[in-house]
Amino acid sequence: MLDTNMVSHLLKEHPAVVRHVVAAPMAALCISAITEGELLFGLAKRPDAKRLHRAVSEFLRCVDVLPWDSSAAEHYGVVRAGMERHGMILAPLDLLIAAHALSIGAVLVTNDRAFSQLSDMQIEDWTDL
Repeated sequence: MLDTNMVSHLLKEHPAVVRHVVAAPMAALCISAITEGELLFGLAKRPDAKRLHRAVSEFLRCVDVLPWDSSAAEHYGVVRAGMERHGMILAPLDLLIAAHALSIGAVLVTNDRAFSQLSDMQIEDWTDL
């Protein structure tokens, strides 16, 4: 599951990220509907960014966007409660994406170190490989 920041790196044609995406079967890549929302929010803030609109639209046509479901919600509740118990904080949308990845057993592809607070989270950073 690609995190929003990894999609951003892909759209900016980060060489290592592009290599990983090209090497992976498209069926193995996905994003959360939460990430789709973040991408669309970014576009709404930049209505005149035509190239960006085209790139995001093409990306969304090619990748599986997984819907938020009850399993993701269940994981969210457990993860958030556990983080609060341990005094840890994760940005709200990042917490939703993490819960979604955990609910489907996905590796979260991100370079956001904040996700490393979650011991059960499988993380890969494609920007430095």
